[in-house]
Amino acid sequence: MSMMSWDEFDVGCCLRGSPLLTMNARSLLSSTLLICLLTATSPKPTPPAFSIPPSDAVDHVNPLIGNGGDSPNGSGGMIPSTAPPFAMTRWVAQTRENYVSVTPYNYTDTRIHGFQGTHQPAIWMGESGQVVISPGAGTVRATFEDRGMAFSHDDEITSASYYSVEMGAIEGGRILAEQSATSRVGHLRFTFIGTNTPYILVEATRASILGSSDPNNVTYPEGAILIDPTNREICGKNPERQDFIIEPVSTPAKKWGGYFCARFDEPFDSWGVAQNGTLSEGSTSGGGVLLSGYARFNPSLRQVTARVGVSFISIEQARRNLGIEIPDGQSLEETAKVTRTAWAEKLDRIRIQGATRDQKRVFYTGFFHTLQYPYEQDEYGIYYSGYDDAIHEGISYTGYSNWDIYRAEWAWLILFAPERIPGMVQSMLQDYQEGGWLPMWKNIIETNIMIATDADSLIAEAVLKGITGFNLETAWEAVLKDATQPPVNDTTTVYADREEHVDYEVRAGLSSVYEQHGWVAADIHSEAASRTLDYAYDDYAVAVLAKMLDKPAESAFFLNRSLTNPFTIFNTATGFMEARNSSGEWAGQQVGWTEGDMWAYTFDVVQDIPGLIERRGGNEGFVEFLDEHFNGGHNDHTNEPSHHIPYLYSLAGAASKSQTRIRQIAVENYNATVNGLSGNEDCGQMSAWYLFSALGFYPVNPVSGEYVIGSPFFDSVTLDFPPSPFSNATKNGTSLYISAPDAPTQPYIRSVHINGVPVTAPLITHADVVHGGIFEFVMSGAPEKWGSGTIVGSK
Repeated sequence: MSMMSWDEFDVGCCLRGSPLLTMNARSLLSSTLLICLLTATSPKPTPPAFSIPPSDAVDHVNPLIGNGGDSPNGSGGMIPSTAPPFAMTRWVAQTRENYVSVTPYNYTDTRIHGFQGTHQPAIWMGESGQVVISPGAGTVRATFEDRGMAFSHDDEITSASYYSVEMGAIEGGRILAEQSATSRVGHLRFTFIGTNTPYILVEATRASILGSSDPNNVTYPEGAILIDPTNREICGKNPERQDFIIEPVSTPAKKWGGYFCARFDEPFDSWGVAQNGTLSEGSTSGGGVLLSGYARFNPSLRQVTARVGVSFISIEQARRNLGIEIPDGQSLEETAKVTRTAWAEKLDRIRIQGATRDQKRVFYTGFFHTLQYPYEQDEYGIYYSGYDDAIHEGISYTGYSNWDIYRAEWAWLILFAPERIPGMVQSMLQDYQEGGWLPMWKNIIETNIMIATDADSLIAEAVLKGITGFNLETAWEAVLKDATQPPVNDTTTVYADREEHVDYEVRAGLSSVYEQHGWVAADIHSEAASRTLDYAYDDYAVAVLAKMLDKPAESAFFLNRSLTNPFTIFNTATGFMEARNSSGEWAGQQVGWTEGDMWAYTFDVVQDIPGLIERRGGNEGFVEFLDEHFNGGHNDHTNEPSHHIPYLYSLAGAASKSQTRIRQIAVENYNATVNGLSGNEDCGQMSAWYLFSALGFYPVNPVSGEYVIGSPFFDSVTLDFPPSPFSNATKNGTSLYISAPDAPTQPYIRSVHINGVPVTAPLITHADVVHGGIFEFVMSGAPEKWGSGTIVGSK
């Protein structure tokens, strides 16, 4: 790696010359600089033929950001995949066999074993129905261990729409692999340079690792391979679905399968089936475990192109997808242009001024990350549903990490992909109709991962923000069931994280104390304190939806429950939220948390921050409590429960302290390197925090329709919101200009105006944003009075 100059290097968040570089911030910055200099990844430019249409935003996407990290929890869990926004299948170089906690590509690896069409939506989720295309030369090597080829990152090009790498062929020579993709079809081109006889292996099944604790805990899915030399196709089925061990027992999705059909542009010279490493020359079909098909090509051939259609329905549908998305005769360059155009259409909607190169990489890569999930599951008007094991007509999505994305990612999608929201909501309603419940964490089918029924929040926020195009009565029916019907065996099943052999978890504990007394009992259920607070927030979402649907009695009931129940676990003796047992006794401060602790969750009453402030001694006491939280090292931005906390200063009259903390968090947790995300991306939520914060506002309470003002990072930002026939607010598209001169070095706000009208409190509405116009920030290098009456008045 070539060293960069100090002028070229930037940690990613506007601190050069800033008054924030004080005390421990200086030492933090020094260590951050050292770490980043050792791990910085500066992607090679995309070739001109694959840079059409021109897009500065897309050029600043670095898909390697967030692939590194010292552990699965310390990694962004992202991969340098190529696919359009919300693609059904993402294509990536395979450097390891993925499973829960392991992605198919890891930057530290030195060998590539193939190119994988993956459906793993996050690092802590399992793979489903993948297909691997592995080029080689000479002896056909069918096993993962045998087929790995050495490569260097110096020979790798990564972008949103095109990937290439040059590998050392095992028997000599080089193989150049190039890749692009549409939603349901991978497009790969292999150039063989000075090699023996070229071949391509198509892997259908492998040993499937279950869970994350033991890589030797495997099962062996039985798949199928069909080879058609006349039509130059290798097709098949892969039923692998690693998360089947945690699916609800009442909907086991027994007919699930991932299907593929690979079509080549050159005739086969010979072919065969490989099973468990043994080759059956001339075979045109096979079934079972550890299964692949292969085709050799003319020894003098130097280039082969493969187009690989993928389906969750059938081989025939995979072939149909191939013909629709990448028809015969379409070049790799043309495919990459289509995909790059799709990314440019989205990413070019935001133009920033006053950002360094690395800050633009962080920003646009984050934007890229937010537009990947939930991902398409339907295939041109039909889709497979694992809930009733049947094919249906309609639109469908999967990859719903609702506990993560309800916080800010969903709000981001409403702004920049409003045309997708009706289908995403409708898909959840179909899950309810086919399986009985809205999804919690859907990975092909429900997985019961995380807690609460945050689909309630997604639906209520969509309705609140003017999204139409789905049945409101069905939506109400579904969220009402979430809020009122407990899971089976609610008083006897723990519903622990990733507990196997249980049914739908939904609001575990609803009928055991929560309905009667307001809390989830820690001696009955896992994560009881977090559940209590999350259920109360979801009650608030149900209340908001009920009010919009003119159901005053229901709205009043759930609003009361949402404002009362959180404080049933507030221990006035300690000043913290704490889990309680069914008897009412305190269960202990370390008990009952989900990806957080009593520090993070005591602040997790976003629907009633005034009530929390009152219980913590008013504004001054609350600000002191926030100081204790941050100064004591309790804020953990790697997990979502902490994401809103720096904005709470603003709601207690200490906006300048929010501005300080937001900038510090951005520096400490985001940069333009492979280690550029401090925690799991979680389907876009990590990046959504950064993106909103960079613009200068954040949805602390997503269902309120309000944003809390923070500290804009850049001199100016222009946003062009896309038109959508399903959005009452942006039916024709609008533009917003955010002006904040000197913001990169002056993080504090002196004044704010919206379309010339002064803003005196640090709150703006969704309507303020989407109706467009001008947000004018006057920035300062020192803390200002604006929004900070509590700390100004205390001096």
